[in-house]
Amino acid sequence: MSRLALVTDAWHPQVNGVVRTLDTTRTELEKLGVAVTMVTPADYRTVPMPTYPEIRLTVTWPGRVARAIDRVEPDYVHIATEGPLGQMARRWCRKNSVGYTTSYHTRFPEYVRARLPVPLSWSYAFVRAFHNEGVCCMVSNTTLERALAERGFRRLVRWVRGVDTVTFNPDVPAALPDLPRPVFLYVGRVSVEKNIEAFLSLDLPGTKLVVGDGPARADLQARFPDAVFTGNRLGEALTAHYTSADVFVFPSLTDTWGLVQMEALACGVPVAAFPTMGPVDVIADSGTGALDWDLKRACLAALSIPRSRCRAYAERFSWEASVRQFWDNLQTANTQPRSA
Repeated sequence: MSRLALVTDAWHPQVNGVVRTLDTTRTELEKLGVAVTMVTPADYRTVPMPTYPEIRLTVTWPGRVARAIDRVEPDYVHIATEGPLGQMARRWCRKNSVGYTTSYHTRFPEYVRARLPVPLSWSYAFVRAFHNEGVCCMVSNTTLERALAERGFRRLVRWVRGVDTVTFNPDVPAALPDLPRPVFLYVGRVSVEKNIEAFLSLDLPGTKLVVGDGPARADLQARFPDAVFTGNRLGEALTAHYTSADVFVFPSLTDTWGLVQMEALACGVPVAAFPTMGPVDVIADSGTGALDWDLKRACLAALSIPRSRCRAYAERFSWEASVRQFWDNLQTANTQPRSA
């Protein structure tokens, strides 16, 4: 049985697409007979991240992380994030001459710039060095691969995400059936980098519904009192909020994929978004969403998209296939000579 150490700074109780992706990947890998050990903040002391207390940063010594990986005696190491745990795992790999794979989940430089006056070039230099030192970096789509390659990232391979079409399905009764229609829904972190204000500022009929939590919630809730904010929802309760909606609005300009788009489609809800990385790759020419730099126009256009078409498209993205691609990438990258 192969042994994998999967290292991530993003983990429960965080509620986001990265955590859901990694947790599902672990479960599916175990079905393939892979022994997966998670190295996460759950095993260490953490402190709240400045300006974003919902995210906890690990505070520990590199030696403790090294011992945790040593106990696994891993055949493979995958480092999913560039945070404190990721850096300490990278140090272990250097010391032991072990190749590691990475995956690019978050446009970290753009997130930093949204909060602090840090030049993109500085942040990209940091993350580029981290990922280029690995044996490969897994990316979710063509647009992201092209953008990273232009910034000097090497050994990029594809890892397309899946969606849980059992949990997320259009047959779950709506949680909020009495909201004035049409219902335009956002699901995700309520934070500045998600560009939610672009959605809430639109002059739209019906109801704007926001599901999720984060540091910008109090401010947005005060500024947009007509919108409905529910906080985080999980499992069937989250599905019931998706099925309450007529259109899923994805205003982010910084996401690499946007798993919530796939969850909405699996529930039969069409997507309205800007034509940028993530939406252009998820929606493409499927006819399951409306992409327009005029977000209001996209929202109204999406109302006419058949829900059955959205569900049928989502059914093409299985987690089984996604995780098989991840595992194939991991094995191939660790058997090929490393090129410059």
